[in-house]
Amino acid sequence: MSDTAKPIYRRVLLKLSGEALMGEREYGLDPVIVSQIAADVKAVHELGVEICMVIGGGNIFRGVSGAAEGMERASADYMGMLATVINALAMQSALERVGAQTRVLSAIPMQSVSEPYIRRRAIRHMEKGRVVIFAAGTGNPFFTTDTAAALRASEMDSEVIFKATKVDGVYSADPEKDPTATRYDELTYLDVLSRDLRVMDAAAISLARENDIPIVVFSIHNAGAFVDVMMGGGRFTKISN
Repeated sequence: MSDTAKPIYRRVLLKLSGEALMGEREYGLDPVIVSQIAADVKAVHELGVEICMVIGGGNIFRGVSGAAEGMERASADYMGMLATVINALAMQSALERVGAQTRVLSAIPMQSVSEPYIRRRAIRHMEKGRVVIFAAGTGNPFFTTDTAAALRASEMDSEVIFKATKVDGVYSADPEKDPTATRYDELTYLDVLSRDLRVMDAAAISLARENDIPIVVFSIHNAGAFVDVMMGGGRFTKISN
């Protein structure tokens, strides 16, 4: 990478699944992984990129699985939203340890630990050089954090959604279970929907497609990968029109 190289995007949304924060654990947070992700986010931020983040809660509580066990779906989803707040606060702490200024904005008001989500306030925070972490999904049950990511990216006028996963792109099948799975370099939104590739849920893909926001899927577990894909290098799959 040359000294004159510049990032491709000016304002981005990073979508982190709760599972990405677990590392090799069965549940909860792996402090080493959280710290590594924070270091990568700060490195991209120092390139002059405005960053906002949406974090899932699947490492603590997954709403759909709770509903499957007999719990009312709406109640289970609210519990999942609270799990995302825990993850957001953990990421905020890790980012501030490495010197990044942050703000957590929650779709469910919790003024003791976060600011309420207000669109103009969130944009202003990013313009002032703060990393904005969106918590509690959309604030509504029956919507995933994938949909929240597509919604917030649209509201923030983000140029791209970076979907951080455990694998380095989108495959035709689960590469951990099927060694013959093919990795795609580029896909269209319709490819993802028609082939049921399950990168993000259908509502999120449709929202990104409607607002023409590309989705870049890469592995957050490879240290430095976020900087690489931001500069157009590394391994990733790009989904666009």
